[in-house]
Amino acid sequence: MNQDAQIFNENQESLNEQYLASKISTKETPVESYATPTPEIKEEKAKKESLNYAHPRFTMSIFQLYETKTRYYLVGTNQAKKRYRVLQIHRTNPNDLVVIEDDVLYTEQEKTRLLKMIEDGNLSVGGLQLSPMRIYGVVGFIRFTQGWYMIFITKRRQVALLGGHYIYHIDETRLVPIGLSTKIDKNSDEARYIATFQNIDLGKNFYFSYTYDITNSLQNNLTQPPLAKQGEEGNGGGLKHNDMFVWNHYLLSSGFKNLDSQSGWILPLIYGFVDQAKISIFGRSIVVTLIARRSRYFAGARFLKRGVNDKGFVANDVETEQIVTDMATTSFHSTDYLFGNPRYTSYVQHRGSIPLIWSQDTTNMSPKPPIELNVVDPFFSAAALHFENIFQRYGTPVIVLNLIKQKEKTKRESILGKEFAEAIHYLNQFLPDDKQIKYIAWDMSRASKSHDQDVIGYLEKIADDTMEATGFFQSGINADPAQEQEGVLRTNCIDCLDRTNAAQFLMGKCALGHQLYALGVVESPKIDFDSDAVNIFTEMYHDHGDTIALQYGGSHLVNTMETYRKINQWTSHPRDMIESIRRFYANAFSDADKQDAINLFLGNFVTKDGQPMLWELNSDYHLHNQHPLKKALRRDYRNWYAKEVLEKKTHALDPTLFEIPRQFRVPAVNPDESDTYQGYWVEYYNHKELISLKSLFTLNMNGTLKYRPLKVSSGSLEKE
Repeated sequence: MNQDAQIFNENQESLNEQYLASKISTKETPVESYATPTPEIKEEKAKKESLNYAHPRFTMSIFQLYETKTRYYLVGTNQAKKRYRVLQIHRTNPNDLVVIEDDVLYTEQEKTRLLKMIEDGNLSVGGLQLSPMRIYGVVGFIRFTQGWYMIFITKRRQVALLGGHYIYHIDETRLVPIGLSTKIDKNSDEARYIATFQNIDLGKNFYFSYTYDITNSLQNNLTQPPLAKQGEEGNGGGLKHNDMFVWNHYLLSSGFKNLDSQSGWILPLIYGFVDQAKISIFGRSIVVTLIARRSRYFAGARFLKRGVNDKGFVANDVETEQIVTDMATTSFHSTDYLFGNPRYTSYVQHRGSIPLIWSQDTTNMSPKPPIELNVVDPFFSAAALHFENIFQRYGTPVIVLNLIKQKEKTKRESILGKEFAEAIHYLNQFLPDDKQIKYIAWDMSRASKSHDQDVIGYLEKIADDTMEATGFFQSGINADPAQEQEGVLRTNCIDCLDRTNAAQFLMGKCALGHQLYALGVVESPKIDFDSDAVNIFTEMYHDHGDTIALQYGGSHLVNTMETYRKINQWTSHPRDMIESIRRFYANAFSDADKQDAINLFLGNFVTKDGQPMLWELNSDYHLHNQHPLKKALRRDYRNWYAKEVLEKKTHALDPTLFEIPRQFRVPAVNPDESDTYQGYWVEYYNHKELISLKSLFTLNMNGTLKYRPLKVSSGSLEKE
């Protein structure tokens, strides 16, 4: 160790001792800085301590990165910029990642004093440097062969607003090396790993929210008591993130030990699709939000990830939620209850590959490779695990809509259809009569080519029956009985793309009618195709299908709703052919690289000394399935499910855990994003900040206004 480094370490140790012994480190409660606090503010702060939140969290949305020779200091704050936290990342050992969360909550003066102390302790080795990079969140940490990296969000964009909480799309990220900067040989393994990792474009289809949990459905979020019960610890309760949809789970877990700690540094990302549009119906402003969450389990490209793995996770598993809101009031809350606003409704549906162990051989470069059942299991163990997971997530009834071909000259899809029907029949033998899986098999491709079958009418009938069986969610605390969704429609075809998206649109259209009817907007739950509301809704589902298809299949939808409604056939057929060619090209030439990137990003493959490189593997089967020597004990073939998964998921809410004390039923003097009740005012209604109308998201939101005809007035075109 050279002399400068030794002096630095001694200074750093002395600094740490001063830092730990200093007065600012002994503060256990959040401190706010006010110049001259009035008695009213003091009284309000004293009262606020009595409101015991089940999941307290200091929200951070703005970050600054400071650098010394041996440390990075990431300083995070909220929108009010009154309180700060510090994250310390060590740079001395390239092989070990050391991330230290400072639990102290600093004021502006205390933060400045702390940074000054760090700078003074490092003057002999370069001082403290502030990075000019704008940071909006930490994606996580990753190591390849030479050292650790940090991934930061550097550009974001608002794409949706729910209950006053913004949902953001990531536009740009940056990979920052933690160790001292060294030049990387462009032909080295490290450079190749970096290029592979960056094949996952974090600037496309990744979403996050600082104050709303987008990994869970609206029903789960609004039925979880936000206040802790008497005698409970404040951090003991609260709804946890749904790990299945947290795509940066591995990246975060490298730096943070407990991802359920409600730490403000932990920002879960979902991969999928988010869109929002406003609809004007009889003068009432209705907002429709579409959220698709892609599972991180058994994730991959089309021909490389088919069916189910031996853990019960299926390929192309996507949960789609549509939220319909009457925007008479923005907040989730009513005057007297948290989550008491009855104007929020949602409906959830699911798509996923056929839960059998099957694959397709792409070596012959055929656009339709033959389908092969790899494992014929008379007890359907993988399918059993999958449906147990579906019961756990959504409850019963589970309605399976299988849209694959049933009659073919050369058997391909029909091979799976027969086996899938047998699997459902076998599993249903051991389920109670009222909990059995409802299986509907219908050859949608054949029906769409037939002149005497009504594809739209048949699917609408299935949608009506499903809605009657599962219901949908409507917010509100004192509703009797509670309006919640129980059960789910699980739709699949071979790829779970074109046919599935059309069926999901018609299910969504049916749900939209019921949601508007429940909100008192329309007189009947039946809504017509040819209306502005359904036109914009069709656009949203089309974009949703295109995005899911690009992620899994490499091209846009081949068959759209226009194809199945048999309208604009002269323009839709050439488009369908072009998208088929694009999908074939992507599957043949780029899927392998995409699969490697996904395996690296999700932590399915972790670099280790002495093992083959990622690109040297002949197969990634062992990355997605259990080790044959470490498999869990085989379960009973008849009792294939845990009894508790069939228990009713919906239940009466305890109003006492949602009631707002009277002293908090007024606007806060200095609201904070971390405040469950009043926090959203800071993010959405920020009355202390000048915002131009051109940049206001709610004003520029897509909507039915664009369908209004143009008229000529005073020599110019205007909207009527």
